[in-house]
Amino acid sequence: MQHRHLIVMVKKPIAGKVKTRLGRGIGMTSAAWWFRHQSQKLIRDLQDPRWTLSLAVSPDYHAYDQKIWPKHLRRYPQGHGDLGLKMRQIIKGAPQGPVCLIGGDIPSIKKSYLNDAFRALGHSEFVFGPACDGGFWLVGARHNTRLPARFFQNVRWSSPHALQDSIGSLSGRSVSYVKTLSDVDTLEDLRRLKVHFSCNDL
Repeated sequence: MQHRHLIVMVKKPIAGKVKTRLGRGIGMTSAAWWFRHQSQKLIRDLQDPRWTLSLAVSPDYHAYDQKIWPKHLRRYPQGHGDLGLKMRQIIKGAPQGPVCLIGGDIPSIKKSYLNDAFRALGHSEFVFGPACDGGFWLVGARHNTRLPARFFQNVRWSSPHALQDSIGSLSGRSVSYVKTLSDVDTLEDLRRLKVHFSCNDL
């Protein structure tokens, strides 16, 4: 079995630069504080011998900052371009083998969900973890060196169409899905996730 790679996309938690929609509800400093502690906890909780955990960091020049992220984890700069181009570059630049990419702002991720995603790549070329808002919290590829030419092109990001547009960019490749979760973009999301761990329960 090829070695599995899990990559977490994170931003340096600078007030006014990270989770700005959440910041409009709780203040930019509080939003940055929330993301810092949320992402640190997520990274700590998701380390597991079943996969190698790495970080994709933005801004690029903070990729090797030793003050925030664990020193022993491999880091990648996210690079330039829109979200789709960044994710494509991160997945393609990972070591060869099954790769799953997630964000650092989903408190309800569990190791079992990630293991389900990697297992799905045993029979599908791609896997998605749908999000409640029409996007996705996870994307994975069985062969990160064999991505479709149109992968993540013409996707309407931050819209209810993001997941379907992304699937449409796969040129008919096989796709599996894992549990639907909710990320935290707004104060309403934060309040809901204090009670509910999945939008399936709402």
